[in-house]
Amino acid sequence: MATNQEDIKATADVVAAVEGDPTAANTANYFEVATFGEYVKASIAKVKGGDSGILPVIVGLVIIAVIFQSLNSNFLSAGNLINLLSQGAAYILLSLGEIYALLLGEIDLSIGYVAGVAGIVMAQLASAQHNWPWWAAIIVALIVATAIGALQGTIITRVGLPSFVVTLAGLLGWQGVMLIILGNGGTLPISSNVLNDLANGSLNTVATVISIVAIVAIYAAVVMTREIKRKRKALHRSPASLAYIKIGGAVIGGVALILISNANRGVLVPIRGLPWVVLIVVAFVVMWTILLSKTRYGRYVYAVGGNAEAARRGGVNLARVRTGAFALASLTAGAAGIIYASRLRSVSTSLDGGTLVLYAVAAAVIGGTSLFGGKGKPIHAILGGIVIAGIDNGMGLLGISAAARLVVTGLVLLAAVLIDALARRSKTAR
Repeated sequence: MATNQEDIKATADVVAAVEGDPTAANTANYFEVATFGEYVKASIAKVKGGDSGILPVIVGLVIIAVIFQSLNSNFLSAGNLINLLSQGAAYILLSLGEIYALLLGEIDLSIGYVAGVAGIVMAQLASAQHNWPWWAAIIVALIVATAIGALQGTIITRVGLPSFVVTLAGLLGWQGVMLIILGNGGTLPISSNVLNDLANGSLNTVATVISIVAIVAIYAAVVMTREIKRKRKALHRSPASLAYIKIGGAVIGGVALILISNANRGVLVPIRGLPWVVLIVVAFVVMWTILLSKTRYGRYVYAVGGNAEAARRGGVNLARVRTGAFALASLTAGAAGIIYASRLRSVSTSLDGGTLVLYAVAAAVIGGTSLFGGKGKPIHAILGGIVIAGIDNGMGLLGISAAARLVVTGLVLLAAVLIDALARRSKTAR
């Protein structure tokens, strides 16, 4: 009987959430914290209760910065930090795609080679042989990647096969497709300057300032609008000072990014400005944040990942939601493949899609996305991707072997999963 009551309660919560009425779902979660001190105490209590949020990854980033800077003074230099952002862009985009599968409690092992296939399609269409416009080549590559994800998602949902098996078959199969197209040891160079500049080009200094100021201003507007709406609806409201602290932190971060980006990091010729790829990553993070947090489909994804049976009873079409999530995962992987190819200025069979997918899962989990489904945000991909890129970059500066980098990354991933498992156990006990 207790189990039935829990399912009924979960179903009611799902129905309320997907209908956009959060006050009907779990009103105990909506309250007002009067002062910043009370908010800090409440946050500490949440951490003690097992809900650490993004605190572990923030601490991890600080530790990574301190260790590598103490071992190599170039780690926090402007040139290396911008290189780190560019290097981590593909990891972040792959992690963004993997988050869609993880939110459902599933996994997609194929996205590394789906990214490779998308890169090949783009490079082939934009080559001198076909001479397609760069934008058309990108669109077709993204369509192909999305179709792959939809196909795999359909097999998973309609046939009922485990996502692990289907996407593992995809990992092997799409690697084979790459070999068929390029041949063993084949390389396909990218001659389009526009496509190469996606990952290697930068804005000028004025455009850098305008872009970063615009991003910070939009963020500030969103924070204040959210606070105003919650106050009007008498929903959960943090102290007003917290909103100002968030905005102040964004301003400080924006100023720091402007100074770092516009510092000369060239050797033979001056190189300044924010890399284009950073704006591309920000665009994807914003799009997927809006989709997952502001749309009914996004609420369905969280509902299915949190309690699939309750979501089904609440009227959610599980097959459609899951198929759509795998299609979106592959779409994002396609974007990552385009960026990866642009950074290397070519596509080749040496692309290690197996390692890329492991980095994607690691980045998502390290950033705070749960392997058990129902918990995670697109912003987590940025944090996790920077951690992965930071480890790889820092150990590269120290001349440490690739094998050792994989070992360290694996240990960091294990620690992240352990934290997630302990948090779930603590919540279950409470």
